[in-house]
Amino acid sequence: MTSNPKCRHCGTEMPLTFVDLGLSAVANSYVPMDKAGDPEPKYPLHTRVCENCWLVQVDEDVPPEKIFTGDYAYFSSFSDSWLAHMKAYADMVTERFGLGPKSFVVEIASNDGYLLKNFVAAGIPVLGIEPSGSVAAAAEKAGVPTLVEFFGERIATTLHDQGKRPDLICSANVLAHVPDINDFVAGVARLLTGDAVYTVEFPHLLRLIREVQFDTIYHEHYSYLSLLAVEKVFASKGLRVFDVEELPTHGGSLRVYACRQEARHAECPGVAKVRADEAEARLDSAEGYKGFSERVEAVRDGLLDFLRMARAQGKRVAAYGAAAKGNTLLNYCRIGPDLIAYCVDRNPAKQNTLLPGSRIPVFDVDELRKRQPDFVLILPWNLKAEVIRQLADLRDGGTRFVTAVPAISVTA
Repeated sequence: MTSNPKCRHCGTEMPLTFVDLGLSAVANSYVPMDKAGDPEPKYPLHTRVCENCWLVQVDEDVPPEKIFTGDYAYFSSFSDSWLAHMKAYADMVTERFGLGPKSFVVEIASNDGYLLKNFVAAGIPVLGIEPSGSVAAAAEKAGVPTLVEFFGERIATTLHDQGKRPDLICSANVLAHVPDINDFVAGVARLLTGDAVYTVEFPHLLRLIREVQFDTIYHEHYSYLSLLAVEKVFASKGLRVFDVEELPTHGGSLRVYACRQEARHAECPGVAKVRADEAEARLDSAEGYKGFSERVEAVRDGLLDFLRMARAQGKRVAAYGAAAKGNTLLNYCRIGPDLIAYCVDRNPAKQNTLLPGSRIPVFDVDELRKRQPDFVLILPWNLKAEVIRQLADLRDGGTRFVTAVPAISVTA
């Protein structure tokens, strides 16, 4: 009899399926136009729940080297709202923790320097750690010193031995991206000393479940995180959570503040509040995860019905945002250029490529103004308001905007 996959944190077998999205191409592996006829690898996208530590996770890893190294196409700086969010974060932690010229801030998965440049501008020494050479080069160009490495206990030990003592370690939307979450958290614990703080942001599993945000499941995201699971992982490496903030980013995220067990930070009320919310949703029981697959199927059916109706009526449909979450949605729904003619994106690294799996062509945003589609499906639905503001001229001309998650919504 075939055994079930084992939890990446605690090693427990995982028979409980959260949702199985079938075979899918790697979400950020955009296909060059001249490679249109070449096959691309696809991997299972099956998520399971560990009924011991309650970590939700993909059950088959795509090696991180196939995702993050080389010409990684995700650049954080192409979202205005995200830049504003992280600027506000930098200002807040600088004040809260009294950071200044004698402080030291490390960001793990620092991308193109989108966050650390705010500390640099304030005269605070920084170091970015980023595995992708392409985005790290952009960070260096912006004046952000960047170490091109995957973060883990080995790198943390090297930095510690070099005398690096950060006052703040931060990461946003990276904890879910690491296949060996134990090694990653052990690295954080190795670098933290005294009352130093680690802050981490991640999409909240509770919101994913409530709002059917299954499109945030893709191979880059090895784990789907609740506070319940994060506290267990952190505690295993000598860390404790002392504060939690609920954020609107990425459809609903948590910002968790952690420190060493012996640090002096007192626990704040936000921790108990989120613990209670997760307990009410039964995230500490298999019952909290059952029925999600059927709700995902309903989203798929609703989107396909809309697109087929639009095609039957001769309406032109384009997509906005060559986002990883959009690629999960399109691949799971088996949508191709017959239903969505093209996609647009602000990121030049994604333009003049084909979306992985669906093979929908990607162009500059001005393509929308050239073709004047009847509908624009906004794939990064968390940026809906920002996108509609950017395309107000199209809206004035009659184009309508559509999102598919958690159900079809059309904005006139």
